[in-house]
Amino acid sequence: MNDIHRVAAAAGRTSRSHARLRSRAGRFAAAALAAFALSGATARALAESDPPAVDTVEVRARPVRSALEFDAALEAVRQSTVAAQVSGNVVERLVRAGDSVRAGQPLARIDARDAQAAVARSDAAIAQARAERIDAQAAWERNRSLVERGFLSRSALDSSQARLDAAKAAERQAIAGAQQATLARSFTTVVAPYDGIVLATLVEAGDLAAPGRGVAILYQPGAIRVVVQVPLSALSGAQDASRVEVALANGQTLVPALRTFVPGVDPVAQTRELRLEFADSVKVPGVPGQRARVRFDGAEVVRKTIPRRAVLRRGELDAVYVARGDRFALRAIRLGSVHGDEVEVLGGLAEGEKVAADPVRAGLADATPRAAPRAAAR
Repeated sequence: MNDIHRVAAAAGRTSRSHARLRSRAGRFAAAALAAFALSGATARALAESDPPAVDTVEVRARPVRSALEFDAALEAVRQSTVAAQVSGNVVERLVRAGDSVRAGQPLARIDARDAQAAVARSDAAIAQARAERIDAQAAWERNRSLVERGFLSRSALDSSQARLDAAKAAERQAIAGAQQATLARSFTTVVAPYDGIVLATLVEAGDLAAPGRGVAILYQPGAIRVVVQVPLSALSGAQDASRVEVALANGQTLVPALRTFVPGVDPVAQTRELRLEFADSVKVPGVPGQRARVRFDGAEVVRKTIPRRAVLRRGELDAVYVARGDRFALRAIRLGSVHGDEVEVLGGLAEGEKVAADPVRAGLADATPRAAPRAAAR
């Protein structure tokens, strides 16, 4: 009897489980049907909506000024590497990069003990030479008196004269040696040759200084020029440019007053250096080494152009959407110089072709060219 009851209870539980499963399945089916109906309605709405129409612009040739652009760098007109002139250990460095210095201001001190000993030796040499000159002078005067009275031959006076001349020359030599020793002692203090700013320091305390070794680099901030390396292939265009502009890193544009091509060509890079200097009234913001951009504007030439807004940029690729019937096709192009809102097309498009004015909308599915195109340039 107990087994019968257990079987009946299990059968009841099974039937209730099946009922719950049927209820869930029904709810899932209803939700799926609703979603399908909704997706169908959305699809029909999208199908019934008009595809996006995009304005187009025509590729046309127009006169523009030929232009060349190159990277350049700022350079101080007056810049110097101040070097040591004597040997010795650097005792003290007195300036840091960025410091403003006056002409004659000490930059570093070198151990002066050896130079001081040389000055002492030269002073002693002067004293010795002076004593010998005084003695030779007295001997000459005595011999001259004896010769006048007939007690000494003329040859003895000539010997006294030669000794006196040698003593005078030795004294002059000693004085010159003392001056040289004093000058060498002054070189133990390395000073600024002119008013300027310390661009870099090249030694520290304890370093060994030697004649010709740099101590610091100075420049005068008031006179800055721009130096550009012009490739030989573009040299004639740069030389014949009607206008040159320099674009600085801060966005400021300056026009140089003087253009100077340095004689000679870099044998490796095959470039020629061009120096652009500005009027005294123009203050060039920046420091030596800062980058700039130089633009050379030449004669008017005819070039194909399109609006800059029509160009789609993806990394290193420049492309446009070209109208092909009632659709757009993406095409890679090669661009040239920028002229205001227009940019030159060097390759990839033919004159008269139409491109999408809005490349983002033209990339949407089913986008079509608008029926009434407008020209890019007139």
